[in-house]
Amino acid sequence: MRVISFNVNGIRAACRKGFCDFLEAQTADIVCLQEVKANVEDIPELPAAYQTFWHVAERKGYSGVGILSRLEPDNVTLGMGVAVYDCEGRVLRSDFGNLSVVSVYVPSGSSHEHRLAYKMRFLKRFRRYLRDLLVAGRSLIICGDINIAHQKIDLTNWRQNQKTSGFLPKERRAFDQFLKLGLVDAHRNILGPETAEYSWWSLRTNARERNVGWRLDYQLVTPDIRPLAAHVAKTPVLSDHAPVIVDYKFEG
Repeated sequence: MRVISFNVNGIRAACRKGFCDFLEAQTADIVCLQEVKANVEDIPELPAAYQTFWHVAERKGYSGVGILSRLEPDNVTLGMGVAVYDCEGRVLRSDFGNLSVVSVYVPSGSSHEHRLAYKMRFLKRFRRYLRDLLVAGRSLIICGDINIAHQKIDLTNWRQNQKTSGFLPKERRAFDQFLKLGLVDAHRNILGPETAEYSWWSLRTNARERNVGWRLDYQLVTPDIRPLAAHVAKTPVLSDHAPVIVDYKFEG
């Protein structure tokens, strides 16, 4: 089973840059998208092989997540049932038998102190949401832009960014709490502890060309879902993020 997680930074912009051709070439089973930035009626036509599901923000042109699937889901759930987060279109879940696939777009805390506080509250509530799914016996694949570089190896200039949102100690501890639920960082599982591979580069400093980046995009899975291969698709350039692609063995 091939799963892709990708922050498109605007689905319409990504489609103009060749996103549909990329999808056709990858033949993924499930594709989780973040930062869709469009109303459902404004989303371009995507390859017919996929069923499409969306949870968009109330604010036009902001946030929003999606799931594209070649498989027929048993159930699709929009949001966590918490209005203060659901109004921003940040969580979408599709259930396939005992497997739940979650697309999540964690808020950025970089714009203002109150948004950092909102991010920390979201992370705490999202952890509770995942814990409840685990208690119910669900197998999980959580795909998303978590907006946290978890370890020093997950960003180029970690020393200079210790007081920057995305690498703050309290954000990294919040990420630890997801792993303490028993979840596995699938990409890091394949990379090993000493290999750096990024998924986001600033648009302001030619960072992508110099590979000065951050690993902000993840797939977290329950231990019964075994990652076989993982990589970041750095080309074609479709967004300031790059798709994280993981192949799994899952027999649930």
